[in-house]
Amino acid sequence: MKFKDGYWEIREGVKNLNLIEVFDAAKTESTLTVYTATKKIAGRGDSVSAILLTAEFSSPMPDVIRVRMYHHKGEAERSPAFARPPSRADHVKTETGGEECVFSAASLSLRIPREGPWRGIFERNGKTLTEILGRQSGCFSVQGSGSFMAQYLKLTVGEAVYGLGERFGHFVKNGQTVDTWNEDGGTASEQAYKCVPFYITNRGYGVFVSNPGRVSFEAASEVVSAVQFSVPGEMIDYYVIAGDSLHDVLRNYTAITGRPALPPPWSFGLWLSTSFTTDYDEKTVNRFIDGMARRKLPLSVFHFDCFWMKGCRWVDFEWDRDMFPDPVGMLRRIREKGLRICVWINPYVAQKSPLFDEGMEKGYLVKKADGDVWQWDRWQSGMGLVDFSNPEAAAWYRDKLKKLLDMGVDCFKTDFGERIPTEVVWHDGSDPEKMHNYYTYLYNKTVFGLLEETRGRGEAIVFARSATAGGQQFPVHWGGDCAATYESMAETLRGGLSLSLCGFGFWSHDISGFEQTASADLFKRWVAFGLLSSHSRLHGNQSYRVPWSFDEEASDVLRFFTNLKCSLMPYLWQAALVSHREGVPMLRAMVLEYPDDPACVYLDRQYFLGPNLLVSPVFNEDGNVDYYLPPGRWTNIISGEVIEGGLWKHERHGYMSLPLLARPSSVIPFGSNIERPDYDYGDGVCFHVFETEEGMKTETEVSDSKGDASLKLEVCRDGGSIRAEAGAEGNWKLLLRNIHQWKSIKGGEGKDTEQGLLVEAKDKTISIDL
Repeated sequence: MKFKDGYWEIREGVKNLNLIEVFDAAKTESTLTVYTATKKIAGRGDSVSAILLTAEFSSPMPDVIRVRMYHHKGEAERSPAFARPPSRADHVKTETGGEECVFSAASLSLRIPREGPWRGIFERNGKTLTEILGRQSGCFSVQGSGSFMAQYLKLTVGEAVYGLGERFGHFVKNGQTVDTWNEDGGTASEQAYKCVPFYITNRGYGVFVSNPGRVSFEAASEVVSAVQFSVPGEMIDYYVIAGDSLHDVLRNYTAITGRPALPPPWSFGLWLSTSFTTDYDEKTVNRFIDGMARRKLPLSVFHFDCFWMKGCRWVDFEWDRDMFPDPVGMLRRIREKGLRICVWINPYVAQKSPLFDEGMEKGYLVKKADGDVWQWDRWQSGMGLVDFSNPEAAAWYRDKLKKLLDMGVDCFKTDFGERIPTEVVWHDGSDPEKMHNYYTYLYNKTVFGLLEETRGRGEAIVFARSATAGGQQFPVHWGGDCAATYESMAETLRGGLSLSLCGFGFWSHDISGFEQTASADLFKRWVAFGLLSSHSRLHGNQSYRVPWSFDEEASDVLRFFTNLKCSLMPYLWQAALVSHREGVPMLRAMVLEYPDDPACVYLDRQYFLGPNLLVSPVFNEDGNVDYYLPPGRWTNIISGEVIEGGLWKHERHGYMSLPLLARPSSVIPFGSNIERPDYDYGDGVCFHVFETEEGMKTETEVSDSKGDASLKLEVCRDGGSIRAEAGAEGNWKLLLRNIHQWKSIKGGEGKDTEQGLLVEAKDKTISIDL
């Protein structure tokens, strides 16, 4: 929301109270409170009619400062609210004497001069991160809309803003107006399924606005040298979050909002869907599954989309017996083929569903102010909405899902959750405006919690479309209704990169697009992108997504990249553990890995998958791709080509290739199984060592399915000697990529291969003189 008319004037119908000068300050062991006058106070008489804005500063953890600024403190805070860790004093220092008021949370400090114009300067280790612009920030009264609290945080030269949830427009948010308001708008507009009031900048900090309702962000748009964000009401609550790196900023942010649960290893394999409006029955499903097996296409999960239930009854959680007369037997037969099973659900209840009358009678559906059940005809005729603010309604919904789990279903695709009305009354009295975005948190938490209780921690996974802050705790999330075009493939990646910079560790998308049917060319290009994502799903709208429906080569391409992903599982699993434990995503924007490289600031057509693999998908039918490599010697793990970085590359790739490059001096563990994602990653693992540099010392772990380290390897280079030492005995190998000559090997037996020197370990330590 914009309040200004240009830089100098205020818009017509807007009145403003800005931070002009410090009037007084007070401190406790853990807080600093600054009372700010909204006009110059020259003498005692001026204080009689002075209006004060109050700012309270506290900290829940080192390098994080919470700001609560309000006009009238008596405004009641209405639920729902994001989780807020308590303030602590053990790392806090406050000062109110002298020329400044200072609040320090370990290395992050806020300085507010007591004299002169109001300024709030955030510094870390002597570096200014941002500044509260006092003469801009404050309380605004908008005719016909009420009061708003707004903050203007300064941007410096070259500073770029990222995040704000899943945004499909320009990756860098500078110049954009972004409202956090979940909507079902596809992937080709300014609307988004997953709105998160958090942004991060290449300056080394992030800002989280702790308000689940509509937060309006003006990112270098209203004032081009500032991010302005505003909320309705008399109080604004936000956190400034810093760290030694952008990784640390995400670690601290997810320490506040929650870190992703660890999905099960089997979920990283290929998922195949019936698609949406296609015709299917058990015979069709088996034809797909058996066709994949005949073509030796590894498949991990089969997904039943909406029409596993009869039409116009969504949801009733009853199998369509005309299509599936023996659902329990069918699920058993599918599981006997080694597959897991996912079924589609949503939080809506059609009037034709028997659950509507049951939910209405028991008060489990959201109501209007007059006590009637809220209904509309969009999506399903006369549908109501499950009221997850009612614990009994949530338990009722879980009980319906539990019966499906007992049948043999393994997980759920939790679709929708964005079209949430505001003209309703919630069971727990929640503010409807704040519940609009927060609803998806309750919905996915309900389903994910059931899966954890039933299947066990580490075995739960949903495939969710909607989310808000904290939703990352319930993975996986997919990118919504994209189209079968290269443009939509690119916008899908932009959405994923923006979401990942909000702490969402696991992400997927509909390979080849949901809407329309892709060309064989686009399908094959998107397959490479899809299998080089944390989770990989073939799904669509009006046509099947089995590869042979495109052409036979599509099966070869799908097999190649699925085999590659399975072989990379020891590496991907370690990246997944980092996401789970630290909140650093598997899909990583280039700026996250190279924040000091100016060339990486705007890159949104390439990314890192985990810490050491750079991926640049092909976004055109000619196979041409332009991508940037930071300095160092990079290796394409498919072709083996070594490229000196610090430049842009232009290449042309066939369907079995793309730029997939190992970071200089990286060690990437490859597994021994190319047929499935869940296996013993340490048994027969081969550590690929890429372009070692003098003095290199790298530690690599391989963990089991529970996350416990089963093998640790330290690789060092000293002159012409490379030493690899394992923490324990095991069946492992070492492959020095592109090294074909050596003098001697100790601790193993070596041979020359097309990729380089392969050494089979006979001891805990291998020493190689080159």
